Amino acid sequence: MNTIRFKKMDGTAVALKKSDINSSLSGEIIMPDSEKYDDARALWNGMIDKKPSLFVRVSDEQAVVKAVNFARTHGILLAIKSGGHNIAGKALADGGLVIDFQAMTDVIVNQQQQTVKVSPGATLADVDKATQQYGLLVPTGINSTTGIAGLTLGGGFGWTTRKFGLTIDSLRSAKLVIATGELLEVNANQHADLFWAIRGGSSNFGVVTEFEFNLHLAGPEVLAGMVVHPFNDVKNVLQQYQAAIDKAPEELSCWVVMRKAPPLPFLPEEWHGKEVVVLAMCYVGDIAQGQAATAEIRKIGQPIADVVGPMPFVDWQAAFDPLLAEGARNYWKSLDMAQLNTETVTEIAHAIQTLPSDECEIFIAHLGGAMTKVAPHATPWLNRNAHFTMNIHTRWQHAQDDDLCRQWARQLHAKLTQYSMGSIYVNFIPEGDDNSIGEAYGSNFARLKSIKQQFDPANLFRINQNIVP
Repeated sequence: MNTIRFKKMDGTAVALKKSDINSSLSGEIIMPDSEKYDDARALWNGMIDKKPSLFVRVSDEQAVVKAVNFARTHGILLAIKSGGHNIAGKALADGGLVIDFQAMTDVIVNQQQQTVKVSPGATLADVDKATQQYGLLVPTGINSTTGIAGLTLGGGFGWTTRKFGLTIDSLRSAKLVIATGELLEVNANQHADLFWAIRGGSSNFGVVTEFEFNLHLAGPEVLAGMVVHPFNDVKNVLQQYQAAIDKAPEELSCWVVMRKAPPLPFLPEEWHGKEVVVLAMCYVGDIAQGQAATAEIRKIGQPIADVVGPMPFVDWQAAFDPLLAEGARNYWKSLDMAQLNTETVTEIAHAIQTLPSDECEIFIAHLGGAMTKVAPHATPWLNRNAHFTMNIHTRWQHAQDDDLCRQWARQLHAKLTQYSMGSIYVNFIPEGDDNSIGEAYGSNFARLKSIKQQFDPANLFRINQNIVP
């Protein structure tokens, strides 16, 4: 065939000549009959099975401009793939055009100014590897295969958030191709409304071709690791955990993971496959001070294993990668919490006893610290006073278990909502929950909609956690 059929934004379809496509776009063009097509459409979440009509693997800003202009001119669906890690599969559009950033992964560190310029195809591992050789870092997430672009545009939190703030709090500037095809540099002084909007407002406002971050002195060695407890002691562990972290310095972040124990080498074999409570911690600072800061947490209960010690930060950033490998089926439901009250812990205890698969887990991210020092309206991320973000993470291998696993997550989420703060993290919204977008932004939502109306009234950038103008 000499044409490719695309879905349009108005719900109709259009057939475009391959010759016109090739003459209009720059970069590597991947069509459905290409050997690279299936690899291009593979995402972290194996539950997502979308079939775009075309990928354009761009290598520079002008290729992005051409792709945006092409999509706008023909009114076709447009998606942006950076890391492909989004839980809802927003990196792809069925029948649409995908701008693929796999070839744009540069990370350029300015050691003297303590800044870094990052291309949108880079992963957290790419960023950490480049910055940690200078003892510098950007506060990012916890899974090193995550793309920096999607993480940043949604806000971004991880092991160093309590010390250095959210990822967006370190963003200095960005280059952005907007719906008209213009390439803009946005920062606090230029196009300040757009700069405000992209710090948490997802990819609703354009295609970022470069991020510039402030860097922070930390590493290359940190104190990090896990303390593993039997799940039958969960109520005692979480009670003492909350008391301990209330006194924790900002350098320390300690997350809770509840699941069936994987066959980790440091766990006795008799615990493999049994329910456990994991206290996963990272202290960013002097190792001796970290030993003192983590002492109270490590004295809790009678742990099965304690493997906390000095290690390279880049290794800790990748520590959970084997449990989060690409290709499994995943579904998330999340809540922001002020505290872990008795009722919450009781519901969790019941839920862990009925895990629908061995890979399902509940994790509780320890927040606070530096992120609370930024005003709620300074960025779209409104709820900076949450002490915890809880993610009910179902993960499984076979499609026949889809309903079972999703229902388990939804039922637990429904029971816990009454104890939450009513806000959620936009990057954790799963497929089909787009009506939850407003909950992520609260009173900042109206301003986001206004900026969206100004810069993208036709909603060209809609394959995301969409803010409808």
